Amino acid sequence: MNDFNTEKLRLDKWLWAARFFKTRSLAKAAIEGGKVHLAGQRVKVSREIQVGDELQIRQGWDEKVVIVEALSDKRRGAPEAQQLYRETADSVQRREEAAAARKAAGGMIDRPVSRPTKKQRRQIHRFKESN
Repeated sequence: MNDFNTEKLRLDKWLWAARFFKTRSLAKAAIEGGKVHLAGQRVKVSREIQVGDELQIRQGWDEKVVIVEALSDKRRGAPEAQQLYRETADSVQRREEAAAARKAAGGMIDRPVSRPTKKQRRQIHRFKESN
């Protein structure tokens, strides 16, 4: 683990190395889309982060709050990548509660048994166009 350095590192590179995103371009798109915040503020892709910085990262339904523990610009295996950050206990608890709520609400959604027929699709289109 001597590849970790204590200097500053670009945010997109760190997110990729910490395995939050599969590619740097996905990390860049997430940052530009406002899905990544540093200390509660939107940041730019080239923003340099340091050890101890607090990041809020939104991925799909989940929002994680992590503390940067180490910096690395090399993408390694998941066990090594997890040593780059520490998720706050409050963040873990909120994610678990939200997941449980989504799971409980999942049974309330009534899904159709089959796809609509051609006649039903026409009816749907007519209904949508009338509004």
